[in-house]
Amino acid sequence: MGSTPVTTGRPKALPEMHYTEHVGWLRAAVLGANDGLISTSSLVMGVAAAQPAREPVLVAALAGMVAGALSMAAGEYVSVSSQADTERADLERERRELAAAPEAERDELAGIYIQRGLTPALARDVADQLMAKDALGAHARDELGHSHATRARPTQAALSSAAAFSVGAALPVLVVLFIPIAHVPAVVMLATLVLLVVLGAVAARLGGAPLLRGAARVAFWGAVAMAVTALVGRLFGTVV
Repeated sequence: MGSTPVTTGRPKALPEMHYTEHVGWLRAAVLGANDGLISTSSLVMGVAAAQPAREPVLVAALAGMVAGALSMAAGEYVSVSSQADTERADLERERRELAAAPEAERDELAGIYIQRGLTPALARDVADQLMAKDALGAHARDELGHSHATRARPTQAALSSAAAFSVGAALPVLVVLFIPIAHVPAVVMLATLVLLVVLGAVAARLGGAPLLRGAARVAFWGAVAMAVTALVGRLFGTVV
């Protein structure tokens, strides 16, 4: 009679996915898509409310899409580049401090671990081992709070923002192209609200937030922006 083989050793660790792994591209992508959809739809609503011709509305929508995508890319690149510059400056200062006073830096790292609950002896031992392997990496992570998941990536932020803005802005542009101009405001309003609900729910899901709250807040502010812009266009009768 055979016996069942006994498995020894530790169970294999399963890979874990955390919401912070999305933070590098999620923030820029959601901001870009929201801005592209809301701003271009609002622009279309305002121009269409001011006058009924298709060509000016289409020109305004296309110009808004191109200008907005470039503006989002430039703004994200400059903003995230500033964050990256700050991270590099902090690391350079930490590198100099490690070279000038390694013992003081080891004590500082041990003190951080003591505050987190380790005994002084264990904290000193952990600090010694981590600094022996990668002193700068240990201080960057535990003293400065830097991590691979949240590291500033200017090019990624710029490209994802521009692409997301263009995707969001494409809906009102397509509506202007293919829907009779008399129905454009109503169709843009309805389609934009539906897409904002979907976009808000997807962003909430990826970020670990409640779906209803994420969808509601995006749709609410989108509706406010379109309504106000349409009102301005109707009141003044000019392209806004």
